[in-house]
Amino acid sequence: METKEPSIPQAQFADGTVYLVGAGPGDPELLTLRAARLLSEADIIVHDGLVSSDILDIAPATTQRVSVAKQRSRHSMAQDQINALLIAEAKKGRKVVRLKGGDPFIFGRGGEEASDCIKAGVRVEVVPGISAALGCAAQAKMPLTHRNASSAVSFVAGQCKGLSDQNWSGLAGKGRTLVIYMGVANAEAIVEKLIADGAAPDLPVAVLENGTRDSFRALRTLLTDLGDLVQREQVKSPALLVVGEVARYGDATDKFLEYAQMAGVEF
Repeated sequence: METKEPSIPQAQFADGTVYLVGAGPGDPELLTLRAARLLSEADIIVHDGLVSSDILDIAPATTQRVSVAKQRSRHSMAQDQINALLIAEAKKGRKVVRLKGGDPFIFGRGGEEASDCIKAGVRVEVVPGISAALGCAAQAKMPLTHRNASSAVSFVAGQCKGLSDQNWSGLAGKGRTLVIYMGVANAEAIVEKLIADGAAPDLPVAVLENGTRDSFRALRTLLTDLGDLVQREQVKSPALLVVGEVARYGDATDKFLEYAQMAGVEF
């Protein structure tokens, strides 16, 4: 007797769609073509504080813009409120662009937003962006992998709860590159953590500030001197820390060489 395959109920989506869009590290020319098109078509753009005005200006002036900027210990809107906003706007049948710096799925809470939208019956599409690590390293001409220096890359968040309880053993060292997001404010604690977990105090470190923007700075030092460099140069977010031998490579500007010499790094 012929048996019928069981029918699988299809999700009942709302008429609108939420697009989780990566805005890249800052330079509008590093947007994907799809991201630029969606900005021009959006009914509402819900954006992070790190998204530049040049990128927002791609959208028509009539497009609604909502900032949900987050700063250390101070958020303009809690994450559950952001999720609720995306869902509510999509259920009105609107095209909602959730615009995030870098890539939505690398320290962007895109996974949480996508999950809540799907549970609520809202269609979600993800548009990847150039992550800050890739954009900043490219501007500094610093390869994150190099056959003479590194065959592995790890991304970690330096601003998180329970930093001292995490195990960072093996993330930084010979043949490895460690890229630390949101680590400037905790630079001293990060140095202590890495050394306690086995990293050599004389590992080269690069600090990449305001990547792909006109105010970009790239500074080099040794791991043990990282906290002093951040304080002396008053490094501000957005900035990345790159730990490993690849920090010896790159565009050796006068400022690069000055700090390299002070830290005893040879090139």
